[in-house]
Amino acid sequence: MNKNIRVAWLLPVFWYYWQPALMEFTKYFPKTKVFTGLFPGFVREFENSLDVKLVGKFQPIGIESQTSYGSGFTYLSPKIIYYLLKYNPNVIFSSSFGIWTVIALLLKPWKKWQVVIAYEGSSPGVDYRNSSFRLFIRRIMIKAADAFITNSQRGREYLVAILQASPDLVFAHPYEIPPLELLNQEPEAKNIEFDKYKETIFLFVGRIIKRKGIDTLLQACCKLNQMGKIDYKVVIVGDGEQQETLKNFCNKHNLQNNVKWAGRVQYDQINDYYHNADVFILPTWEDTWGVVVLEVMLFGKPVICSTGAGSSELIIDGENGYVFNPNKSDKLVELMSKFIDHPHLAREMGKKSQQKMKQYSPQAAGIFLKKTLNSFLVKSL
Repeated sequence: MNKNIRVAWLLPVFWYYWQPALMEFTKYFPKTKVFTGLFPGFVREFENSLDVKLVGKFQPIGIESQTSYGSGFTYLSPKIIYYLLKYNPNVIFSSSFGIWTVIALLLKPWKKWQVVIAYEGSSPGVDYRNSSFRLFIRRIMIKAADAFITNSQRGREYLVAILQASPDLVFAHPYEIPPLELLNQEPEAKNIEFDKYKETIFLFVGRIIKRKGIDTLLQACCKLNQMGKIDYKVVIVGDGEQQETLKNFCNKHNLQNNVKWAGRVQYDQINDYYHNADVFILPTWEDTWGVVVLEVMLFGKPVICSTGAGSSELIIDGENGYVFNPNKSDKLVELMSKFIDHPHLAREMGKKSQQKMKQYSPQAAGIFLKKTLNSFLVKSL
């Protein structure tokens, strides 16, 4: 029966981390088509593995925020109506509560589609808990949808407790999974001379913007140096609007010997950094998920992760890393000190990270998505 089911995925942006799970999903539901407003392309080893249709343009419209996602909405082309009517799917998975999800739900009674809302994860900037209007609209959409998926338990709690979704219809399991095949490949070029670094290497990978909390990390570096703990390096991979400001901060506080700026790195080269780092740090103020945490765990690295990231749920304090409040740089200092003073901790905790990731493979994500769909598909067909 599954081979004849047509499934449409409505993803405003079809990022690389969707590709592994959806490729596994198509093994169960081969008639799967992805509709998107922005498609950066397939990552290596995933070329043409999925049927992807670019529809119009992806255009964010909203208010910027220093430490949050900000408020606003995303313009997506109404041409999706034509393509959905033409494809006429049996089931639609639609990302979050945007305009394409609204369209799918409005057409649902007429076309008899089943609609699953995919909510990446919960965070203040996307939950709109203080907006009675947005919550009202979302609760109406919740009542109209057939099921819901989310990466995190935090996302599940939001859907059930705040939006009043039926607990039986909300399924939580990581499905935005990094592409293992690409990460395991040998990089074509070495981007940093790690051999020169004999100290503990902490790594950050991401956009250099206020929301990512890099200033908290640099404040922690200042405090470490004041304590006389200088046997470490922080390697920062990425670029963004806050980069020059933070570089100036490093110069002002004499952090040049401890903080190294690697700049932007191509995704298929990032494994060199993951392989050579000792500990990964994600000091973000707010991330609905945080795929980068899963990436470094695949490489057997411990993670110091802020509570602002949804993927902090994968960190068991004292086992495969530590979780801290991004408001408290003193706590980050304490955690970094542990790894500086006891280098063996990184190796021991890293093994636990790698073991934990065995349950969060693309294959497991594909099975999770299949089970979600089958849970209500049998009843409707």
